[in-house]
Amino acid sequence: MSFLTLTNINKSFGANTVVRDLDLTVNTGEFVSVLGPSGCGKTTVLRMIAGFETPSSGSIRVDGTDVTALPASRRKIGMVFQAYALFPNMSVRENVAFGLKIVGMSRAQIDARVSEMLDLISLGHLADRYPYQMSGGQQQRVALARALAPRPNLLLLDEPLSALDAQIRTSLRDDIRRIQQELGITTIFVTHDQEEALSISDRVVVMHKGRADQIGSPAQIYNHPSTGFVANFVGKLNTFDAMASGTDSVAVAGQNIAGLRSTAMPPGTPITVALRPEALSLARRPGDDLSLPGRVLTSSFLGSVIRAQIEIAGQSVSVDMFNRSDAVLPVVGEQTEVWFARHDVLILREVSP
Repeated sequence: MSFLTLTNINKSFGANTVVRDLDLTVNTGEFVSVLGPSGCGKTTVLRMIAGFETPSSGSIRVDGTDVTALPASRRKIGMVFQAYALFPNMSVRENVAFGLKIVGMSRAQIDARVSEMLDLISLGHLADRYPYQMSGGQQQRVALARALAPRPNLLLLDEPLSALDAQIRTSLRDDIRRIQQELGITTIFVTHDQEEALSISDRVVVMHKGRADQIGSPAQIYNHPSTGFVANFVGKLNTFDAMASGTDSVAVAGQNIAGLRSTAMPPGTPITVALRPEALSLARRPGDDLSLPGRVLTSSFLGSVIRAQIEIAGQSVSVDMFNRSDAVLPVVGEQTEVWFARHDVLILREVSP
């Protein structure tokens, strides 16, 4: 059941349009990440949902109610920011209790809810500490508990992990997902980190130049990117200039490959096809039905992965293969065949600016 609906949202600051024609429906209890580089419009989308910005056109509905013109204070939304935004002169307990005091809860109710929230983030033993006495990860957990304490209808997270180091970031993102699922709260998570978005989301919105280039599950976004931008932004990619040779075939690297998903383009049209490095192998695997001749340029042992650069039709192509105990590194300079499956060939389209 849809809980949050954005319809034809546009946002301009003067002559600069930062969000264009955005349509998005988020279901009750769903975790949706808005992913994209700096300046793509993702934080502006979040701020419009929160009520800190007003759309230039379009509408925002929460649980069936049009909130487009409603002040942020009346939207019953919890928000967590990148910079924690804790009150430095308040203890952990007081920070979490702040929003509950604002809405007029009794002391007994506040104490019970604060205890519940601190248990949820596993920081009950630090209830009397102040923000300066805590690590960045602990402070962000407190910020999350404070946002959730008043029982908001919607949780918004604006790059909450970007100021943390890698190990803490991984641990906290897993905690955020666990807490979100325990509470069943509808959540929008803004990030520029593809791994974060893919690892914890039910769906991902990939933003590019103010538009949603693609909306889909993490697997759909990664395995079936619909534009060149999505394919290159989410994961590594080998791209090839090609030409449509039929409704389901392309000419690439001197070969004609048929039986693909429809190119939707007339024969002779220049297009781009792509293959993920892990879709390629130097040894034929079950399901591999296509190959291209090449020459080994480099090979590297990376522990769980063997990575090779192969020259194919004058182009350097990355090949990632899982390491095994009997694996042998490709020899630089040797001729080889690069194998892949027909269904792994991606045909990329572009969107108008």
